[in-house]
Amino acid sequence: MADTTLRTPDIVAAKPSHAGSNAEPVVVAAPAVSEVCHTAHLDDQANEDPDVTETWISLSFAWAGKSFDLELAESDRVFDLKACLMSLTNVPPERQKILGLVKGRLPPDQERISDLKITAGRKFTLIGTPAGDEIKDPSQLEFLPDIVNDFDVDLAENPLAAAAYRNDQRNIRKVKEATAKLQINIINPLRDGKRLLVLDIDYTILDTKPLTSGSLPPAECARPHLHEFLEAIYPHYDICIWSQTSWIWLETKLVELGMIGSTRNYQVSLLDKTCMFTVFTERNGQPYNHSVKALQIIWNHFPQFSAKNTIHVDDLSRNFALNPPEGLKIHAFKNAHTEQAQADQELEKLARYLTHIASVSDFRTLKHKDWKHVLRGLPRP
Repeated sequence: MADTTLRTPDIVAAKPSHAGSNAEPVVVAAPAVSEVCHTAHLDDQANEDPDVTETWISLSFAWAGKSFDLELAESDRVFDLKACLMSLTNVPPERQKILGLVKGRLPPDQERISDLKITAGRKFTLIGTPAGDEIKDPSQLEFLPDIVNDFDVDLAENPLAAAAYRNDQRNIRKVKEATAKLQINIINPLRDGKRLLVLDIDYTILDTKPLTSGSLPPAECARPHLHEFLEAIYPHYDICIWSQTSWIWLETKLVELGMIGSTRNYQVSLLDKTCMFTVFTERNGQPYNHSVKALQIIWNHFPQFSAKNTIHVDDLSRNFALNPPEGLKIHAFKNAHTEQAQADQELEKLARYLTHIASVSDFRTLKHKDWKHVLRGLPRP
């Protein structure tokens, strides 16, 4: 099973970098060795809010002549049940047939475990054929949506919906679980007094489709002015690339783009999709689930960063659903081979905005949704 990694030139890698023998050392943050299944709850006193107590349900099931035990929180979803079953048996959700847990068919993924009215000690049977024994990235258990999916949700102007996400008991626990799993070894400390830029990669700073297919050279997949952008903001920001893909793919492609292992005047940290988790809501009255990048996971490990000095740039606003005020949505970069894409000026504009706000003592006073309006009021360089 592959490990989860956060890599930057400030931390020595737990395993050799794919960047080659001349590459700089990279930061690694690997998860603690534990079940991928979300069944092990954290120490209540150390991790739970003092006025909130989770209720856990112990269950057991039989599959392929073997018995298994698991625990689910009442705030969990049917989605989490399926993820637990997959982690224990390798039977993917679409092949799972669950008998004896509830009357009739199992409710949809977004249904709360508490709404199933399951009694503690309930026994049930799982029927299903496991997937092959090929090596799997553990983040596959989160069933992350296709990064090309344009079905987006923006909570910046909907404080009630944003609060529902933020105060959801399951989401709070997921942040704590992700924080606990992520182990970081710092060799060289982060720079004092810098802001934090969390930056998406896919369709934000590169056109992913031709890069993965090989139809264009890596340099031609990069958004115009990429390196100039990173060099312009690096004096003011520590940069964390957070991708919705696996770290093996992520590191390889960033090496090809010349973003790590090069002599550029910037350094980046890397987080992959295993630090993300799935959240549930409704959109236009219909159930909707998607993945999020919860900045609190970073802040828990690096308390010098917070909402006061962090900004998250992404082409999908749903990725900062737990931190709408810190999010800045940039339009997606696609069709890199076209003249229109080659004339793209988005990163040049973004560099001016980020440089402009770098001196602001508290980013919470800003409204990043209006960043282009602010930009129009700045003198041209």
